[in-house]
Amino acid sequence: MRKHRFRIGLTGILFALIATVSSFVHTTWAEEFGGTEPGTWVLGFRVGFTPLTQQLSDNTSTSIGPLVNFQGLYSVNSWFLVGMMLEWERHGVSLERPDMDLGHQDTVSVLPTMELRPAKFGRITPYVNMSFGVNVNSFGEDTGTRISPSNTFAWRLGWGADYKLNERFALNAEWAYKRNDGHATVNGIRTGDWNASSFGFLFGAKMFF
Repeated sequence: MRKHRFRIGLTGILFALIATVSSFVHTTWAEEFGGTEPGTWVLGFRVGFTPLTQQLSDNTSTSIGPLVNFQGLYSVNSWFLVGMMLEWERHGVSLERPDMDLGHQDTVSVLPTMELRPAKFGRITPYVNMSFGVNVNSFGEDTGTRISPSNTFAWRLGWGADYKLNERFALNAEWAYKRNDGHATVNGIRTGDWNASSFGFLFGAKMFF
């Protein structure tokens, strides 16, 4: 049931993304296509918060955790950019029955990224991006229970907007989904149900040069 609800939610997100991109592309028929100068480097630093999209594993609960994101992109042309993201998040993990803190999971995601910026509306440039890479997961135990989550394939889908303060600096907000679905070894016993996929809400700044 939990996975079914998650699939329904993800389907809704994908439909919203398709509708958003379609509206951007439609708008650009009447305006100049592209939202960034070709040959521009974009460096970003964002912070925010991240809830999991579902239960991490049976009989566990997780906290909404902090999220830190570094980004470096190069504009191949006025609407397409490529580069890298480095993202870190942490979630506190506890048992539901009995109520007991287990520790926290850290995830460092290394994400080759491509980004589409189809249009520019004054100071505002909306965009969508997609990343594929690896999630490096680790666990810090608060009890004698030894937990070792696997490293996993990372797929990240994000969309947001930049608000340009001037030619060099912009404020940024972004919402993203990131897949982080694998297994864990608990006291030497492998469990296949360990899903740390998450939504990310990011706020920060970018520099253009």
